[in-house]
Amino acid sequence: MKSFPNLIPIFPLNGVIYFPKTNLPLNIFEQRYLDLVNDAFKKNKLMGMIQSKRKSGEIFNVGCLGQINDFKKNPDGRILINLKGLIRFEVLEEVDNSKLYREFKVNYEKYNLDLNPTNQEIKTDSLIEKSQIFFKKNGLLLNWREFEKLEETQKINTLGMIAPINNEEKQKILESISLEEKVKNLENILDFYLHEVNINNQTVQ
Repeated sequence: MKSFPNLIPIFPLNGVIYFPKTNLPLNIFEQRYLDLVNDAFKKNKLMGMIQSKRKSGEIFNVGCLGQINDFKKNPDGRILINLKGLIRFEVLEEVDNSKLYREFKVNYEKYNLDLNPTNQEIKTDSLIEKSQIFFKKNGLLLNWREFEKLEETQKINTLGMIAPINNEEKQKILESISLEEKVKNLENILDFYLHEVNINNQTVQ
């Protein structure tokens, strides 16, 4: 497996997850994260993203390592970056430091499939059909014609990122190890919402 640093700076952000082979644009303006991005860009361009929990300071256990592949400083002090997702990681422990941002020891072994995706064909027709219905019911527009041009892994990861589901459900998708498990979990979540919508829309005679 390709070598990645076991100690990384991490940006906790509530409600935002991203996956390997997807892109995450970020508008950085807080000083601690300006420091993080500047340090990462000068060092190896690597930083982790992870969901923060509702309780202050707590984070989920799994996030994604990203590489800064676009970096622009604005005159007002903000930094605009784009992160390219590389591989998911498990958090082992936080490391004390004198910096404004947080650093953690992490492990990538559980998610080495991110670097060597399985060649197994995964049927996604049902999932995409349900996603189209679910997105439409929620008033979300997606260019499905362009979406179809993505490879299968990117399709599933993109749906997991942008689907209007709650943080815990998104985290469940993120922590799904295989592509097959992601598809199954995401489809189950959509089934729940679509079933709930159908019940709520029933007319009482």
